[in-house]
Amino acid sequence: MSSEGFIPLDWSELSIQEMERNAFSLYKKMDSRRTTRHFSTKDVPRKLIEQAILTGSTAPSGAHLQPWTFVAVKNDEIKQKMRDAAEIEEGKTYSNRMPVAWREVLEPLGTDAIKDHMTDAPWLVVLFRQTKRIRSSGEFGPTYYSTESCGIAAGMFIHAIHNMGLVTLTHTPSPMGFLRDILQRPEHEHAMLVMPVGYPAEDAMVPDISRKSLDEVAVFIE
Repeated sequence: MSSEGFIPLDWSELSIQEMERNAFSLYKKMDSRRTTRHFSTKDVPRKLIEQAILTGSTAPSGAHLQPWTFVAVKNDEIKQKMRDAAEIEEGKTYSNRMPVAWREVLEPLGTDAIKDHMTDAPWLVVLFRQTKRIRSSGEFGPTYYSTESCGIAAGMFIHAIHNMGLVTLTHTPSPMGFLRDILQRPEHEHAMLVMPVGYPAEDAMVPDISRKSLDEVAVFIE
């Protein structure tokens, strides 16, 4: 393989003890992460949102096309439009679209069609998945593994938000076409997630739930 276009990997080997400490520390930090729907209106500096987006954008992606657009909205009028449209769609979902099996698993989480978090949180970050890209010829070409790539980017964004001491949640109003219209995104961008970002409200609550054990989520073949 030619080395042209490549640079040396920036990597230093750690001792097993250091790796174990780092692994445990990260797990404990992320295990404390919880999703809340109760946000404070306290302001969050734009710089923190920028850093979280940059962290999310370090995610690996198919052919390194980075097929995502993070749209960060602070404007109160636009957030209200987004909330109004989301509540219309969510109202339809909760009233007649939602299958019984879906309703069963949502009931313990206390969700409903009212989305206070969309106007309480100082920022709404919408992750759009790009299905096309601009080629060097100026024509559109396809992207590859865009769903997987954006999923990884979303996880790393959420990690960054928790790591800096803020909270977020993953909101998926369905269908989400209204987000592209309100935010004036091109047709080849498709909204995947709405992620309110901010401080938790002083009286913020979270469901009393636990996570699956290692044995329930992993299989080792040695």
